[in-house]
Amino acid sequence: MKVYLDDERPTPDGWTRVYWPDEAIALLQAGSVSEISLDHDLGDDTRGTGCDVVSWIERAVACDGFSPPIIHVPTANPAARRRMETGVAAIQRMLRAPAD
Repeated sequence: MKVYLDDERPTPDGWTRVYWPDEAIALLQAGSVSEISLDHDLGDDTRGTGCDVVSWIERAVACDGFSPPIIHVPTANPAARRRMETGVAAIQRMLRAPAD
């Protein structure tokens, strides 16, 4: 499944639309996500942002051996994009690190 977290852009064909981080995380926990696209600004920061999903994935990889999907960060927010891409890079480093 391909998951599309966004509040404004149209959903691409073949993607499952979610509007909130908890919805995206629930699908990730179910284990069937092969690819995820994460916008940052979702209209109500009290409900979370795309950065929360990146943080969840990062913790799950580090602590639980979670196998992450391909992650896209199409957000128009430049500062948030940098934070999210930093998280994605950390996830990639963990995946490349040799096991102890």
